Formats: sequence, structure tokens, C-alpha cells
Amino acid sequence: MSSSSSTSMNRYWIPSWGIHKKVITQQLPYHLGPQATGEDGFLIATLGNCLSDEQIDDLCRKSTDYWDRKEAARSQQDPEGGLKRPAHQPVPIISGTSGTPRKKRPLQV
Repeated sequence: MSSSSSTSMNRYWIPSWGIHKKVITQQLPYHLGPQATGEDGFLIATLGNCLSDEQIDDLCRKSTDYWDRKEAARSQQDPEGGLKRPAHQPVPIISGTSGTPRKKRPLQV
């Protein structure tokens, strides 16, 4: 049995607020091991034009304001605990499994 079939990687997405692509791609293997990979950014679908530089700057400013408000609210509610950056809490996409498929439950009518 190969190691890739006995273990599976967890996959999740985190927001790219304040995280530069070069930094995350260089630091992920340091923090999570040599097999770790990552991409920053957002997948955007639109029938219109792409975002302009000014619109992206506006999103960055609003993101900073949003982060500041969230941090202020968090520090009032929980001054001692939690993640320093709760907005960067990993969101699981696919968790590692033992390789056995889950049995589906029959629909109950």
C-alpha cells in the first residue's frame, strides 16, 4: 500500500487578508511540512469587466476596516483567548479519511 493511499491530505481555504502570495507559498512548508501547498486569492466570476486597481484598493481598505472592527469586538468579548486572527480560522473543505467510503443512509419518507 502506498503512503498516498494510506493517508490523505486535509484541504481547506483561508482568506488572503493581509497574506502575501510569496509569503504564504514560502512559509507553508515551514509551518506545515514539505508536502503543504497553498494559493492565496479569490475565485471571481462575472459577466462584466475585471476589478480595476482602484476597486481592489477599495476592497483592501474595507477589509482592513472590517478586520479592525472584528478585532475590537473580539478583544471586548474574549480579551485573553482565541486565535489572534479569527478571520483566518481554517475552513475545512475535505478532511483526511481512513480510505473507507461512508455508507449512505436511506432516505426516510
